[in-house]
Amino acid sequence: MLIEYLPIFLVFGFAIIFAIATVFSSTIFGPKRPTSEKLSTYESGMKPIGTTHDRVSVKYYIVAMLFIIFDLEVIFVYPWAVQFKRLYAELGISIFFSMLLFLVVFEIGFLYAYKKGGFKWD
Repeated sequence: MLIEYLPIFLVFGFAIIFAIATVFSSTIFGPKRPTSEKLSTYESGMKPIGTTHDRVSVKYYIVAMLFIIFDLEVIFVYPWAVQFKRLYAELGISIFFSMLLFLVVFEIGFLYAYKKGGFKWD
């Protein structure tokens, strides 16, 4: 039984070995000439301001969460809406309620972001 999976295990093993060899080959064969300029913090070509241990505003994470929520909604709802007639014919009204539950869960994320002030852009 396990002999049937041998080609899959070989492909995974080869992929892992190839990935490790590729990553470490750059450290083995690459040039090593560190300078203070190369080791300094990079901020879009500008001189770094402050330390790297400064706190990041929670608003940054809320905006990122809003983007992820919106992105996931579009990714899942658009194909569902395009195929709704066919899905409704096959599965009935349950397909509507399952998407409604999906959207309610995502709207809870939007409500959380609203309560935290994620929609205030000042």
